[in-house]
Amino acid sequence: MSPPVASPGWSRWLVPPAALSVHLSIGQAYAWSVFKPSLESALDLSGTQSALPFQVAIVMLGLSAAFGGTLVERNGPRWAMTVALVCFSSGFLISALGAATQQYWLIVLGYGFVGGIGLGIGYISPVSTLIKWFPDRPGMATGIAIMGFGGGALIASPLSAQMLESFGSDSSGIALAFLVHGVTYAVFMALGVLLVRVPRGEKPVEGGPSAVDGVQVSARDAVRTPQFWCLWVVLCMNVTAGIGILEKAAPMITDFFADTSTPVSVSAAAGFVALLSAANMAGRIGWSSTSDLIGRKNMYRVYLGAGALMYALIALFGDSSKPLFILCALVILSFYGGGFATVPAYLKDLFGTYQVGAIHGRLLTAWSTAGVLGPLIVNWIADRQEEAGRHGASLYGLSFVIMIGLLAVGFVANELVRPVHPSRHIPAPRKETADAERQHSEPA
Repeated sequence: MSPPVASPGWSRWLVPPAALSVHLSIGQAYAWSVFKPSLESALDLSGTQSALPFQVAIVMLGLSAAFGGTLVERNGPRWAMTVALVCFSSGFLISALGAATQQYWLIVLGYGFVGGIGLGIGYISPVSTLIKWFPDRPGMATGIAIMGFGGGALIASPLSAQMLESFGSDSSGIALAFLVHGVTYAVFMALGVLLVRVPRGEKPVEGGPSAVDGVQVSARDAVRTPQFWCLWVVLCMNVTAGIGILEKAAPMITDFFADTSTPVSVSAAAGFVALLSAANMAGRIGWSSTSDLIGRKNMYRVYLGAGALMYALIALFGDSSKPLFILCALVILSFYGGGFATVPAYLKDLFGTYQVGAIHGRLLTAWSTAGVLGPLIVNWIADRQEEAGRHGASLYGLSFVIMIGLLAVGFVANELVRPVHPSRHIPAPRKETADAERQHSEPA
């Protein structure tokens, strides 16, 4: 499938909506916690077990982005968006079959494995294209698109809650909700497939510096630099801290205030998930645009340092003040989303735009790791604390202390990032033949 080239006069501002249609769809992953209570009740699962489809999906997101990054660069955004559409929607259909037959492994296979591949390919599908269209404002450009992934739950969370209320929270109701999700997202993602374009000659058509100016490093060389692995640690720690709250958001806020005079209802918990999605989305465009002004390194100092402070406030005072708990969680999720939207521009600053999509894909293996670590830390500790007879906020205290430590590790890793050594740069005369060299030296 040849990538569609923009016709003369094509506005680059039509490209972000194409990316948004895909990212808003696959961003449903952040609303998974809405399904957790129903799945646990209908299929007799623990909190750790009900998190497994989400964890597998995030693992496959990182792996498919890493291994498919070069294919996305080679085949273009339309091919990538089509693959994402097929996999993501099919994942819901397989999950619907699993729920209807009460075969939980089919939900893990569908939503986690198949749908996770759609997440990974869909997530990176527009990144390289957007940076080439907006070399003058890379943080803003990637933030506009990637905010859709963070904002997907803003739509999916209340929609999923309403479906479970209308269809029922038993296995047949869950199956029907999965089916409707799969069909709806297929239609919506098709809009992005039809609309996306690449710039003529891989250069922006509305001015700005050339997308191939400056330092350029191949994906093969980038993964051999300490800068790449420092950023890997930075992203992994930031994601682990955010996803730990996000994956268990609905039951977490319910547990925190279960023993107070103002308990949280199921609908209010779903509303909290939607609020987190809004903060996630706002952080992706707001903080990433701010990084264009203050620099990527300074922005990550805020994400990691202030994020640790927010966790400390929740751990110490969260159960005594619902507004404080909600405010701190919203800030943490805004940093979580901002970290995702800022990292492509950080990679562009360090390695250039050549193969930035493939480098970004490889970096997202950090997301795979965090997708296991965050939910595992929070759910496993909560399950153990519950077995020990504890309840309420005490289920999460140890988890939050661990998250503070992880954010401190990420802060140190960010301080170690330095410009890439010139020995890793692609000399100017080689840029024209770099694609041919890559096809012989790199696996797809």
